[in-house]
Amino acid sequence: MKNLNLLLIAIFIIFTCRVDATTTDTKLSTTKKPPNILWIFVEDISPHLGTYGEKLVKTPTLDQLAQKGSKFTNAIAPAPVCSAMRSAMMTGQMQTNLGIQNHHSSRTPESMIQLPEHVKTLPEIMKKKGYFTFNSGKDDYNFEYDRFDLYSGDYKVHPLYGKSGVPIDWNARKNKDQPFFGQIQLKGGKHIFNRNMKDKVLYPIDREKVVLPPYYPDDPVVVNEWARYLESLQITDREVASILKRLKDDGELENTVVFFFADHGMRFLRHKQFLYEGGLKVPFIAYWQGHENIVQKTVRDEQISLLDISATTLALAGIEKPDYFEGNNLFAQNYQAPKYVISARDRCDFTIDRIRSVRSEKFKYIKNFYPERSGMQPSYRDYWQLTKVTKELYEQGKLNEIQAQHFQPQRPVEELYNLEKDPHEIVNLATDPAYHSVLLEHRNVLEDWIRTSGDQGQFPEDEAALKLMLGIWGDLAINPEYDELRKKYPNLSGSQFPLKNAKFKRVNDKNYDDD
Repeated sequence: MKNLNLLLIAIFIIFTCRVDATTTDTKLSTTKKPPNILWIFVEDISPHLGTYGEKLVKTPTLDQLAQKGSKFTNAIAPAPVCSAMRSAMMTGQMQTNLGIQNHHSSRTPESMIQLPEHVKTLPEIMKKKGYFTFNSGKDDYNFEYDRFDLYSGDYKVHPLYGKSGVPIDWNARKNKDQPFFGQIQLKGGKHIFNRNMKDKVLYPIDREKVVLPPYYPDDPVVVNEWARYLESLQITDREVASILKRLKDDGELENTVVFFFADHGMRFLRHKQFLYEGGLKVPFIAYWQGHENIVQKTVRDEQISLLDISATTLALAGIEKPDYFEGNNLFAQNYQAPKYVISARDRCDFTIDRIRSVRSEKFKYIKNFYPERSGMQPSYRDYWQLTKVTKELYEQGKLNEIQAQHFQPQRPVEELYNLEKDPHEIVNLATDPAYHSVLLEHRNVLEDWIRTSGDQGQFPEDEAALKLMLGIWGDLAINPEYDELRKKYPNLSGSQFPLKNAKFKRVNDKNYDDD
């Protein structure tokens, strides 16, 4: 009888454990409140903050955040353009795996790209596990999705720029004990488009003290644009201060992991949309007040992929990472920095290109799949005063050899740079016999990655997506891929340009009460 009772007790314990395990897999644990996780997601900035060594700009809030948390000095984006990078972050994997690598894809009904059934986005996973999820600002994802499956709150939609969340924060939760996973989008380097930006700059940059990278001419227009970019970082710093104050005032700071990072590098020629350090290397700071045993107070110099942020978000929330998530938990005791970080650039707006890079601790390898196309082939940046001035200087023969490299009518098929000795990536070692073994190493890594990942950039883009680009941008779309479309649709070119300036349409969340 005693043995029977022991057996019944054992069965009860096993059954109870199984029930509890199943329950905690679908609901948040009731014994310990999971942390809130907040992404402060900034557009178009490189590591030019005070804490990263920039002496001309005042960023006291971010400098203090870096001193208290983990500062990463070699954080690398999977793509140097908004939509491709954000699509990668949401799916936890390289955008090229899923065919969502082309900028502003899935913007018309006929061009929608469906994610595989098993691929759930990061906010969907967090939401299913009991988190309140929101994104205050742009989504810019290159796949079809029902936004209410990802986030709470109203949103706006634009035929070219996609969906953007109407500003809300953690206070929108009906249950204040519910943990949240939120994103707050900041304009960052795009503040320069604001006509009133000058009024927001408390500490104007002395133009006489600006030091440009060697690949830019020391021209007043270029210097002024660089200074304005640095001034925009002051505004970003104050915006971050406001967010942190709101967290503290609302009693949420101690239980909130804060990630501050950028989508890609600064909006300058050779930076944004390109795979040099200026396009891929971004600031990244992680902070969790009172939890230095997890998010350590340290400077981490190893290279990481920003895809690690997505994986780390799940890990800190106590959620198992899906097999298709390629990143790893940055704060795991057994974390190992990747030996190589892959990045990719594909079509950006109407400009068709395909570039891949392999970054190791010491070297950067770049493969240009369209070497016959100039780095300055027509693109949206041609409207910039910066572009007009530098092009004019090039045509007048006033740029030196280094400054003229990016304007050459052709590019090398392969580029190889020693990042330690040549941080500006201006001395191409690809044809140097002394570095042939290094070239082969990185070339083989890229070829293996393309083959094993099924890099979708190697295949032509669907007609439907190119139709939208030709319809909006018209004569600016000069790549030969548009030639057949012009023949097939003779009245299409430029006919949809008004879509670019269309107004955003608001969509209301019926389950969300913003009163």
